[in-house]
Amino acid sequence: MSFIWPLMLILLLLLPLGVVLYVRMQRRRRRMMASYGSMGLVQTAGRQLGARRHIPPTLFLIGLGILIIALARPQTVVSVPRVEGTVMLTFDVSGSMAAEDLQPNRMEAAKVAARAFVEQQPRGVQIGILAFSDSGLAVQAPTNDQAAILAAINRLSPQRGTSLGQGILAALNTIETANQPPSKIYTNLTPTPAPSPTPVPQGTYTSAAIVLLSDGENNENPDPLQAAQLAADRGVRIYTVGIGSTAGTTLHVNGFTVHTSLDEAMLQHIAQLTEGDYYHAESGQDLRAIYENLGLQLVIKPEDTEVTALFAGAGVLFLLIGGICSMLWLSRVP
Repeated sequence: MSFIWPLMLILLLLLPLGVVLYVRMQRRRRRMMASYGSMGLVQTAGRQLGARRHIPPTLFLIGLGILIIALARPQTVVSVPRVEGTVMLTFDVSGSMAAEDLQPNRMEAAKVAARAFVEQQPRGVQIGILAFSDSGLAVQAPTNDQAAILAAINRLSPQRGTSLGQGILAALNTIETANQPPSKIYTNLTPTPAPSPTPVPQGTYTSAAIVLLSDGENNENPDPLQAAQLAADRGVRIYTVGIGSTAGTTLHVNGFTVHTSLDEAMLQHIAQLTEGDYYHAESGQDLRAIYENLGLQLVIKPEDTEVTALFAGAGVLFLLIGGICSMLWLSRVP
């Protein structure tokens, strides 16, 4: 057990002083009984009470001691079940995400559902935002600051081409960076390249996950399936979300007419490689339902928990019992 305000424990030194004062009062009481012993009444009352007369003051001292400990704000390690993990919301912000087969368009529908997902998460879940088009761009590192996450989502807007592989690799790098302890040693030496991770046994997955929202039309390197295999080797599941319809829609961009449609086969293959799941979102309501189905890891994690309330309650209970006993036996409060 530890204490947040340990200096308060100095007040415990007052308890021995209380014991000394009580002993002196008892001696004074015995002298008074000896002086007035010829009356008989005092001696009879003392014999009837016996050792019981010491119980109420003892309870009061114990109660005060416990309350002093409560003032020091004790805390202890408690194994608390909690949902935790890292979720990378990875958004395709290519020009095709401006298509209006989802209202008002694919990008805005995805943002509305993402905001609802973020607002429902417990503080143990860290969420990062990553936008990718023809290259991966981390917008917000994983955090449990919901205001920062929502602000990052609001900044998203359609850009250029689509590189699913770059988006997956950037998300993996962001997760790895977030889980590394910060280095406090300065050096001007060239850092040693990090070794390639040893693939985890098949079926073993960490509490990190990537939610990849895209229309699936990959037109840039690297190969998204190779990037997905790297995620599987690191034990990171990828949940792919297909935005839009397979029939597609026609866009007019910079004077050009472009037909864009959902590439479900690619997104399904990525999810299959990492033992994640593929979801097809044809409406904003579908997107919200998808987020509700994402499973995060429930862990039992030891953490310091303040138990001041328990000590305060116990201290008050001792004082109440002492007061009741004193009223019943002595007709007064010590």
